[in-house]
Amino acid sequence: MRVQEAYKQLMYQLFELYDDREAANIADMIIEHITGFKRIDRIINKQFPLTKEQEQLLNSYTVQLLDHRPVQYVLHEEWFAGMQFYVDENVLIPRPETEELVEWITREVASLEFRVYSVLDIGTGSGCIPVAVKKKISSLEVHALDVSATALAIAKKNAAIQKTEIVFHQLDILNKDEWKRLPKFDIIVSNPPYIKQSEANEMHKNVLQHEPHLALFVPDEDALLFYKTIAVFSKQHLNSKGKLFFEINEALGKEVCALLEQQGYTNIELRKDMQGKDRMVKAEINILITTLQSPQP
Repeated sequence: MRVQEAYKQLMYQLFELYDDREAANIADMIIEHITGFKRIDRIINKQFPLTKEQEQLLNSYTVQLLDHRPVQYVLHEEWFAGMQFYVDENVLIPRPETEELVEWITREVASLEFRVYSVLDIGTGSGCIPVAVKKKISSLEVHALDVSATALAIAKKNAAIQKTEIVFHQLDILNKDEWKRLPKFDIIVSNPPYIKQSEANEMHKNVLQHEPHLALFVPDEDALLFYKTIAVFSKQHLNSKGKLFFEINEALGKEVCALLEQQGYTNIELRKDMQGKDRMVKAEINILITTLQSPQP
């Protein structure tokens, strides 16, 4: 089989699952991974024959893709903030919207009049947020936590690949008894589970059948569960003038902002992503140190 023939065969099969553009992009990724040929190389070398091993690999990848397995899990790779991350079904696939959140955080750190020393990422998954933040501002002490040991193993692997020093914690943020294990930070960020269970039917099969539900869904009756918990946690674990950043469900922007206001946060800002959807929130906490007086006799 020739390389261009292999590309077209895969693309036509993917048309059954994806629109034309996405099918072509996935086919490009697969053929480049198998042959090392980028799109322009493939056009120049379109009669280049695949080896037997390459054909077997193509057949294996095709079977997985037609079973709705995301190409990122098939190839165990996804690009984020200019870096290649290892991913599998134990972690969410990093997305462009989260890159925008990282950019906001790093610009904020650079613009502040006081020095930021430490950052915590809650629910780190693949580790894309802390690794990208550390890569952009190497002087920061960056921490990351997740309830999943398998997710943390992947995050540690990505930190090692990118040669970034991250402090990892296995911890359930919903368990308040575990909060005392953590110090205070200047910035806390989280992209927590925020998709309502009732929204599952609207999702593509490649997400619903393969990405970890633990990192995706919250109960319909408590859609702000993680935002409420992290807001309370952050009041105890942010330094004075510390900042909290969230990635959010596009339908819950106003609700998250109202929640933060109720919790005493100030300078709350809601931002849209590149698609014009409410996607990120920033808030600040000013911690007042009060002196407790003994009751009068």
